[in-house]
Amino acid sequence: MARASAIVLNSSVTATGRWGHPVIRRIRTGGLHRMANQENSVIEYEAKVLDIDPDQVARRILDKGGTDLGEVLQRRYVYDIEPGDASRWVRLRDTGSAVTLTVKEIDSDAIGGTREIETEVGDFSTANALLGELGYTPKAYQENRRHSFTLDGARLEIDTWPRIPAYLEIEADSRAEVVRVAALLGYTEAELTGENTTKVYDRHGIDLSAIAELRFRTE
Repeated sequence: MARASAIVLNSSVTATGRWGHPVIRRIRTGGLHRMANQENSVIEYEAKVLDIDPDQVARRILDKGGTDLGEVLQRRYVYDIEPGDASRWVRLRDTGSAVTLTVKEIDSDAIGGTREIETEVGDFSTANALLGELGYTPKAYQENRRHSFTLDGARLEIDTWPRIPAYLEIEADSRAEVVRVAALLGYTEAELTGENTTKVYDRHGIDLSAIAELRFRTE
């Protein structure tokens, strides 16, 4: 199936279909444009601390006054926008409490080097089927476990992925706030990275883009 015209991914254009399923309206622009030209995109100010001990870091967050929001299994499908372009992609994710559809674009590995447009959709499987009707076939299915906290205005996530050590992700309203909250936990700016998960896997000699299904082993 040839790809349809561009998908609009802000909440003002998300609709509900005939049977209550999510519908994403289309516009005839010939493709998804770079988000630098879209006023609805937002900059993500977040950084990772790699190779952590999850229990130790969780205790440290709570000792500093953080709030434990619980742990969930997340599921996601990842779709190419343009085959071979690893700098931008579509992500459909089930966070355990919501299902979101996101276009992400990486400008750099710096804190604040990623832009995204995201909206909530009603159903994981239905949204994947709808994207398939638009010509988007999942490049990969991925799972991770996420333990979420808040601390001093920031969102903290301890992420555990198959086959690599856990890492801490800190997200705040500005680069300075990310660095400040990291310092509260005893981390220097030099210990922070803005690399995405694909590059974290690269550090361990694993080509994430070549794995069609990334799941936790159940045996």
